[in-house]
Amino acid sequence: MRLVGPAGEQVGVVRIEDALRLAAESDLDLVEVAPQAKPPVCKLMDFGKYKYEAAVKAREARKNQTNTVLKEIRFRLKIDTHDYETKRGHAMRFLAAGDKVKAMIQFRGREQQRPEMGMKLLNKFAADVAEVGVVESTPRIDGRNMVMVIGPVKNKAEAKAEARRATQRADAKAANEAVRNGEAPPRVDTSSAKAPLTQSLADLLPDGLRLGSSAAEADKARAEQEQAEKEQAAKRARAAAAEKAATEARRVAAASRPAAAPAAETAAPAKPAEAAKPVEAARPAAAPKPAAVPKPTAVKPAAPKPAARPKPAAAPKPAGKPSSPRGTTGQNKPGTAE
Repeated sequence: MRLVGPAGEQVGVVRIEDALRLAAESDLDLVEVAPQAKPPVCKLMDFGKYKYEAAVKAREARKNQTNTVLKEIRFRLKIDTHDYETKRGHAMRFLAAGDKVKAMIQFRGREQQRPEMGMKLLNKFAADVAEVGVVESTPRIDGRNMVMVIGPVKNKAEAKAEARRATQRADAKAANEAVRNGEAPPRVDTSSAKAPLTQSLADLLPDGLRLGSSAAEADKARAEQEQAEKEQAAKRARAAAAEKAATEARRVAAASRPAAAPAAETAAPAKPAEAAKPVEAARPAAAPKPAAVPKPTAVKPAAPKPAARPKPAAAPKPAGKPSSPRGTTGQNKPGTAE
């Protein structure tokens, strides 16, 4: 298959297994976009996202599309002037709305022998509606009828936009007329920065109710101002009381401080006088305690240490056959007894 990358780049002709492996590695879907081509063309994409975008595009297209309707207007060859004007008014309204108009003349009896009269009537009708429509199909004979199709000058979208603008202009004109006649309050110009902005419904009330509401608002504001003044007076009174208490406390402290100093000065010399009183004369002096006689210490004579006993001499070992060193015999040693 011929593989196309997610950004539209050409990968080339690859095997199906390789394309599936690439799709799995990039976490995308392998979608066949041209099955009739040889080799078939596949693309790496997110299929869910693709379906969503397609649905959004279809919805936008349906929203913006205009369905042109073919309106039909029927005449008779001997139509009266008033009826003709009525039919022409309907046709002009349809064409102004963006719809097509199919004008049809019905022939009865011997009228079929005079098709030129029908042609003349249709041409007159096309000339009368030329401001809003143009001839798309010239008059032609269809059985016992003669048919002509007239299309609108503007499409339906443009016609809708024009109708919307016309409605807005009409509303603005009516509002201005009402303002001039005093039937409605003037509009507030919000284009300038100094324009007053308000969200109150009092502007929409009649004059009598508006005055009542203004008086109520004034009373409310006055009550709020009086409440604020009372709160300020109470705060000032509390501050004055606190200042007075602090001043009184400082005055009392200042008055008590000089009286305490002389008392301390007079009390201080009393201590030496009290110390000079003969306290010892009132009480007999305690007799001195005799010195403690030292206790005699018993001295034990050191006992002489006993003399160490001499160690007994080691008993001589009995003479025996001397041991021969390893690997030697008694015969090899000189001076040995047999």
